[in-house]
Amino acid sequence: MGHAEDEIGPFLKARRAALDAATLGLPDGFARRRVRGLRREEVAQLAGVSVDYYTRIEQGRAHAVSDAVVDAVARALRLTLDEHTYLRNITQARRRASADAGVCDAGRGPRPRVRPQIQELLDAMDDTVPAIVYGPGTDILAWNRIAGRISFDFDALPEADLNGARLIFLNPDAKALLPEWEQDAEETVASLRAEIGRRHDQSRVQRVVCDLREASEEFRHYWEAQAVWERSRGTKRMLHPEVGELVLTYEAFALPTDPGQRLCTYTAPKGSATEKGLRALAERVGATAF
Repeated sequence: MGHAEDEIGPFLKARRAALDAATLGLPDGFARRRVRGLRREEVAQLAGVSVDYYTRIEQGRAHAVSDAVVDAVARALRLTLDEHTYLRNITQARRRASADAGVCDAGRGPRPRVRPQIQELLDAMDDTVPAIVYGPGTDILAWNRIAGRISFDFDALPEADLNGARLIFLNPDAKALLPEWEQDAEETVASLRAEIGRRHDQSRVQRVVCDLREASEEFRHYWEAQAVWERSRGTKRMLHPEVGELVLTYEAFALPTDPGQRLCTYTAPKGSATEKGLRALAERVGATAF
């Protein structure tokens, strides 16, 4: 059984278990249920497909599942848009072939290159706006000077460690630097699943997932929770050893002409303690740059 089939069953079972049959108007409620959530028969009924066919989908044995059936299952399971996209991806036969054999040996090619114009943009924001370009699988491809100092020292890390997910789960300083580490870890893993759902070429994402599933028990815990969602904006808290707590708002922007690359900026309100901390850090970074 290939990687895609391995993911279909756990994902659908987790989504079934998350639903409350009583709130959906289904009979028998919880009193006569031996497990949480919906039974396969109930999902099949809600989706308008046979129990046998739904069972084959969940077991990864249904080939060329139509978009209409995927949409019906997504509605039955009350999937979010990100979860729906992920389900469509892992049930599509044309993508399954590329995700099967040797996936954990893939994704070792050269990293994408960041255009000089994008690096110029990063450098232009270097005063107090940390900015990073992420590639597939949360690879860190480029950054400006202050971004390389607000948490991990990117300039001191080997290229293999320049990856957001690897830093959170494998870097020994991560939990000290990130006071909301559990939330950051959960969001990172959920975003990796979302990326698998939206990207046709999954090899680099799958490589990162394979490495972390092998290296980190904590990553395996979050991965097995089957959460899926995109991260395009939010708040990040950091405890910087020199300037103290930083509470940053981040925004991620896809770079349309650079597939798989996203520009992420980190800002703080004017006059806030975080902005003052960024200015102090920018002065120190500038002073040591020459």
